[in-house]
Amino acid sequence: MTQKSQILAHLKAGYELSPLQALDKFGCFRLASVVFELKKEGHNIATIQGESVRSGRTKHFAIYKLVKSAQDKQLTFI
Repeated sequence: MTQKSQILAHLKAGYELSPLQALDKFGCFRLASVVFELKKEGHNIATIQGESVRSGRTKHFAIYKLVKSAQDKQLTFI
């Protein structure tokens, strides 16, 4: 099973996915690239902004979620 198919299966199961989770679960260093390819294939994937605060510094990163319902469509796209 490819990284792309594993990531798609994870998103279809209703889970969100961050770059660190993708690296840990699937060995994927370039999640944004995989998500870009999935979007080109027609999958409706929302990008949600996540934040991590460490040592007084805020780091921003993307969290991806597959949009499947009308309620999910209210997510903010960045």
